[in-house]
Amino acid sequence: MRARATLATALAADGRTRVATLHSQAPLTLRLTHPKGPEPWTGHDAGAARVCVAASAAGPIGGDDYDLTVDVGAGSTLVLRDISATLLLPGPHGELSRLRTTVQVGAGATLVWLPEPVIAAHGCRHRSDIRVELGTGARLILSEQLLLGRHGEQPGSVVQHLRVRLAGRPLLNQQLAVGPGAAGWDGSAVIGDRRAIGSLVVVDPGWTEHPPEPALLGDAAVLPLAGPAVLVSALAPDALTLRRCLDTALARLAGTHGHRQPAAR
Repeated sequence: MRARATLATALAADGRTRVATLHSQAPLTLRLTHPKGPEPWTGHDAGAARVCVAASAAGPIGGDDYDLTVDVGAGSTLVLRDISATLLLPGPHGELSRLRTTVQVGAGATLVWLPEPVIAAHGCRHRSDIRVELGTGARLILSEQLLLGRHGEQPGSVVQHLRVRLAGRPLLNQQLAVGPGAAGWDGSAVIGDRRAIGSLVVVDPGWTEHPPEPALLGDAAVLPLAGPAVLVSALAPDALTLRRCLDTALARLAGTHGHRQPAAR
């Protein structure tokens, strides 16, 4: 199955964000929505646009090919979430499923992207490629959570590649490969016996002069990047513990510049 989805926002004359483009194909379906849980860096801004990705069919299944394009116009604010977790499933012929996501965040714009976990079911083969281009003064919160298999099963193979550029300069280029297709993925140098992996990328121009300090928060590491940005990496035994680790880190970062701190989930 092939699916394409395009989402674009623009700042209206009244200061509110309007959704200028909303086009999608099943199962990659986009829906306008209302606030869903904590919204760090927006303070439940009434003028922000809110969109959820709704899986309107099973997938991705081996052989599926998805493309998502997001353009957050200059000065606008978008909160992007998922309706539910994504389950990666094997196809009948052992083929690779792919999701390519291209994101443009304009000057002074804000993207808060908090998807639900991705679950790598036994036998799946999946690759995710995310490219983010940030304009001058743009803000970004991007979360990724990967669960290795359902309860009691061994995971399939997943490759996640994230590239972020800020004002035309590379900020982060990170790739993670886990599962039977990746040598040594379950060794102590990668994830060991943990089965939940998560990360946060937070970019805030307010940190230009005083970036957050590196820190260890339990099983999460807060790592400043070469820009007004931070990478948080976390390992956990299960989805709930992982979510709490990432929430704790995000609350700490939100407090560094007086942003609204998210409530615990």
